[in-house]
Order: sequence, then C-alpha cells, then structure tokens
Amino acid sequence: MNTKQVLEMFADHGVVDAFPSTQQEQIRVQLSANLRAVLSQILLPTLDGRGRVAAFELMVNTPSVAALIRDNKTFRITNDILTGSKYGMISLEASLVEHYLAGLISYEQVLTKAQDQQAAIQLIGGQKPRKR
Repeated sequence: MNTKQVLEMFADHGVVDAFPSTQQEQIRVQLSANLRAVLSQILLPTLDGRGRVAAFELMVNTPSVAALIRDNKTFRITNDILTGSKYGMISLEASLVEHYLAGLISYEQVLTKAQDQQAAIQLIGGQKPRKR
C-alpha cells in the first residue's frame, strides 16, 4: 500500500466508516493527533540482477498533514509530501528517480512502479543514469 491508500483506508473509508457517523470526526481528530508517519516501500530487482533496492515513500505527520486528516481532505496530502522534504518526506516517484539516476534500476521500472508517471518523467527531466 502506498501512503495515499493507507490514509484513505483510515480517514476516508474503512476504519473511520466503521464508527457511527456521530463519532467519525472524533476518530479523524484522534488519528491526526496520534499518527507519526507513514512509510511504504517496494523492493525492486537491481539492473545487475544481484540484489534488490527499496524504493519508498515517507509522509511525516506535520501540522499541515494533521489538519488535512482532521478536515477529511486526505486527497491533498500528496502535495504536502512533494513539498515536505525539509521534514524528511519523499514521494515514491522521487525515490524511484534517485535509484534510476544512480544506475540501480531501469527507466521502465520507474514508469511501471510510479503512482504518477508524469511526475516521475518530470523529475528525470532528461537526465541520464550514472554508469555503475
């Protein structure tokens, strides 16, 4: 599961919906106050076939993220991840591109695993991977 799917499961569907509608706002408030971070990862085979590399996405529960969870606007959290590098956040696309530029994975792997292919292509921006 990626970060967006985890938050949708908790805040938008499933867990919160399991509570009576009169308690759902309280549950979102509690989730926003107690969540610390969401880390999701995928393991990809390296180009040389000798191992695997972890591409990951990290969302830290900043005051902005907590407010989005509280206000049931988790669809906006992707923007916070993209702009939250000073808090250690990284998008899956940025992680995939780092591995590609380091020569660890292929361009095709970036495109097939990215949640947002256009964002990944834009991050690559015509750069070529370093030789390993």
